[in-house]
Amino acid sequence: MPVQARSDTDAAPSPIRRRRVARVLLDSPLPQLDRLFDYEIPDELAAEALPGVRVRVPLRSAGRVIDGFLVELGEPDASDRPLSQLEAVVSPMPVLTPRLYALARRAADRAAGSAGDILRLAIPKRMVRAEKAWLAADPPSRPELTSEAQTWADAVLAEYPGLADALSHGTRLALDAPPQPATLDDGTPVGAWALLLAAAAVRTLAEGRSAIVAVPDHRDRSQLEAALRAWVPADALVRDDAKQSGPTRYTAFLRTLADAPCIVIGNRSAVYAPVADLGLIMLWDDGDPLFSEPLSPGVHARDAALLRQELDGGALVFAGHTRTSDVERLVGVGWVRDLPAARRRSPRVVLTAHREGESRAARVPSAAFAAAREALTQGPVLVQVSRPGYAPVLVCASCRHPARCAHCGGPLHAARHGAVPACTWCGRAANAWSCPECSSTMLRMASSGSERTADELGRAFPGTRVVVADGDHPVVSVDERPALVVATRGAEPLAVGGYRAVILLDGDRMLMADDLRIGESCLRWWSNAAALAAPGAPVHLVGVGGEVARALATWTQAAYARSELADRAPLRMPPTVRVAAVDGPRRSVDAALAELRRAVPELDGEAVLGPLAHGDVVRALVRFEYGLGARVTESLRASVVAQAVKGRRPAKGRPAGAANTLKVRVDVPDLDL
Repeated sequence: MPVQARSDTDAAPSPIRRRRVARVLLDSPLPQLDRLFDYEIPDELAAEALPGVRVRVPLRSAGRVIDGFLVELGEPDASDRPLSQLEAVVSPMPVLTPRLYALARRAADRAAGSAGDILRLAIPKRMVRAEKAWLAADPPSRPELTSEAQTWADAVLAEYPGLADALSHGTRLALDAPPQPATLDDGTPVGAWALLLAAAAVRTLAEGRSAIVAVPDHRDRSQLEAALRAWVPADALVRDDAKQSGPTRYTAFLRTLADAPCIVIGNRSAVYAPVADLGLIMLWDDGDPLFSEPLSPGVHARDAALLRQELDGGALVFAGHTRTSDVERLVGVGWVRDLPAARRRSPRVVLTAHREGESRAARVPSAAFAAAREALTQGPVLVQVSRPGYAPVLVCASCRHPARCAHCGGPLHAARHGAVPACTWCGRAANAWSCPECSSTMLRMASSGSERTADELGRAFPGTRVVVADGDHPVVSVDERPALVVATRGAEPLAVGGYRAVILLDGDRMLMADDLRIGESCLRWWSNAAALAAPGAPVHLVGVGGEVARALATWTQAAYARSELADRAPLRMPPTVRVAAVDGPRRSVDAALAELRRAVPELDGEAVLGPLAHGDVVRALVRFEYGLGARVTESLRASVVAQAVKGRRPAKGRPAGAANTLKVRVDVPDLDL
């Protein structure tokens, strides 16, 4: 009986389906999920699942759906390993560019953190209506600058020989900004530094490249916007500010994704703006604490800018009236170039003390008082104080013991002259206060705030307008009419034409703060205030001597930063070394430190300080050289992940994760256990 032959179709094996794979970064705070996960792309999402888009994916371990970013497309997969499928593509807009992900990954690794935490700061929340309106509109065109704008920028940059060439060649610079006020054509007062930074941004935009300018707060941003508004088209000037409304900020972020170059002005998160063809990053006053990111992993804007410049190229400028020790360290190792001004321009600083026979109780010495009286005949006078309020601190009049609330133990203060003292913590009035040390019922003021200073000066200069500027009384600018402007540090308003005199009070009290960098901070506060003085106007620093006062008087802030570095190096204090803080249960901290010593045997016996107990947790500080940074952060991050995984398995009688969290913060500014 003949055998029936099989057809070719019957003989061929079934074809192996090759799956398209998406590599997704999950939007989760869990450190063990800080990596790319593979998901299969279903056929119905193949056209939309592109790199950079927001997606929704299932998470097996949690039994739920979670958001994430599609970072890249993997190689087609023909294996039989199980892969979950993408649940949905949330938005067709590719908001995560490859360069932004690379920056987030490097910044997170340097800080022993998660890339998702960085992206949460860099990419605003999606606003559907704003996104639809953006997609329906025509894409922005390449900005065209007028010849007048380019001529103006070149004229401003000419004050710094070599600056324009350095910007074109992508140089890293430390720039001493001009310490003087300026006035725009429409009469708006700005700092001369704003004109310099605006000119650098305009020149970069004229070359067809984007510029990012990061500033500490809204006052600085307003000055830059005013300086740029006359020269840059409105659609090429992008504001990146966390205080904007959700739709406005998201629209601004979408503009930075466009191919057309632009100028971005914003706060610390602006350094992550994914602009096209980055040509320049500038940080103004990088010593301001607002540049320090409070959210995990706590990457300082200065460090993020350094990483961004290294990845994307372009120039990087650290500008300010003072020089931080962090930037000076970079200048010392040759990573940043120092570019001083062509000609010396500095305020006329006078170190003022009480004369022989004068009462030490008087806050304003006779020399500063006379200077203020003379200057008030010409225009406004600035008086800087350390604290807001009327009497921020009260003490017992007999024994000088700090006055505390009998209910909660908080410090008492006086809101105004003759007012009943109240607690700054719970708000209760202390009507029948008595000192627990000596039973006295009398109080005295240990310090004077902005309101009390304004009250005293108003009586000393009758008929003179008095303006209070602090956190509760924000004032942006004052006119050229005579006035006494009493302002707390950092809240000084601009004056048209500059202040005719500047009086810096409470300097000795500022220097008494328990802070490693208090000298740098005071020099920065005083220098920024002195830069508001009109050319030739006196700046009186009252009751302060020593190296900080000499640096202000001679306007040699960079030399002071160098001396600070020299003093800190033998003590191994930041920024001469990097410092990581490790917090958590003692067993977890001890295990992390033991693993760190095994992974980085180069750490010496004095590298670790602590651990020191703080309630239920302990803290240890790890000091390490910059060259060991990658290995130290990798080891600490591995310990955080291991502890997070272990925390999911609860101990007997303890819920999962309770008092079991290991936290690591890298590059802490102070050795505070």
